[in-house]
Amino acid sequence: MSTLSRARCRLAAHPSALDTALAAGVLVCMVAGSFVEPHGPDGVTWGVRTPDPLSLVLMTLGAAALVFRRRAPIAVLAWTGAVSVVESVTGDPRAPVVMSAVVALYTVAAATDRPTTWRAGLLSMGVLTGAAMLAGPLPWYAQENLAVLAWTGIGATAGDAVRSRRAFVRAIRERAEKAERTREEEARRRVAEERLRIARDLHDVVAHHIALVNVQAGVAAHVMDKRPDQAKEALAHVREASRSALDELRATVGLLRQSGDPEAPTEPAPGLDRLDELAGTFRNAGLQVEVARADQGTTLPTAVGLAAYRVVQEALTNVQKHAGPGAKAEVSVVRVGPNIEITVLDDGTGEDPAPAAGGGHGLLGMRERVAAVRGTLTTGPRYGGGFRVHAILPVTSGTTARGNDV
Repeated sequence: MSTLSRARCRLAAHPSALDTALAAGVLVCMVAGSFVEPHGPDGVTWGVRTPDPLSLVLMTLGAAALVFRRRAPIAVLAWTGAVSVVESVTGDPRAPVVMSAVVALYTVAAATDRPTTWRAGLLSMGVLTGAAMLAGPLPWYAQENLAVLAWTGIGATAGDAVRSRRAFVRAIRERAEKAERTREEEARRRVAEERLRIARDLHDVVAHHIALVNVQAGVAAHVMDKRPDQAKEALAHVREASRSALDELRATVGLLRQSGDPEAPTEPAPGLDRLDELAGTFRNAGLQVEVARADQGTTLPTAVGLAAYRVVQEALTNVQKHAGPGAKAEVSVVRVGPNIEITVLDDGTGEDPAPAAGGGHGLLGMRERVAAVRGTLTTGPRYGGGFRVHAILPVTSGTTARGNDV
């Protein structure tokens, strides 16, 4: 963060201090301007003059009111406008007391809506300029009177422009936040619907056949000794029901595959024992990956090992896709008490474009996989750049405990 940004943050955190500093600055400018003689003697363009004491008092009153400009902008505008009118009628019209009214008008325009700005701006311009032209000692066409008209118009216009820009930025931020919430909600909804559909299909396919297998197996065990022919018939029904269950289960799982997907692997599910092989595939693709392990050769259950492997795989895939060119990734596996902690860090700049529409479910998939084994997953950007994925998985899988509840 730059020095200017830090200064803005401090000032935004202390608005009263900012208003006090602004009031002091306006007072200094008004007092300094009151000593300037626009038309000096002997044809000199600029000269020095002594301001009237009443003008100095009015300048102080006008500047002091600016301290409260955020709390009561309309009241401050009315007060500074009244002070400026008094100066125009009774004092030296060249004294810049109207500067405080211009700042107050700017505040009203920036803090309210456009109709209020129009009303306050036209009223201020009319009253201040009219008082200077009609009741002041100078001719109505004097440049000092026209300057009042110009500066009040500039104050109102500048405040309205600032208010419009703030509203525009706020609207963009709100639309971006709403789009992000909508995208996350849509992703969660689709995952929940797909999980429910798969669960329903699997239940419909498996439940009937497993119940039939259970009944026929009981019959076979009961009549095995006395009526072996009936036992063989029951076992034939068991074989047929189990074959039907496998066929329908294969068909149901096949619905989740696309035409170009490879056939289901017959080798054991991957785990952390293949972490070096996984890192090697990404190194061959050009990604710099460093692996550090301090898990003391811990043997994980199949479900936990598969979840750990998929977390590392998805995290490295995201690094390769989104971290930008030249990014480096660090993978650490540490045994901490009854858990194993997996951390994937990268130093990427994130300059690559975002995932295409329809993607972006990788982090949600990781979270679902980790939650399935009763672990926790935290993800987020790193301070100074890059991304961090941290998973805590139990060494003892929790899937068995859940399976007993079925």
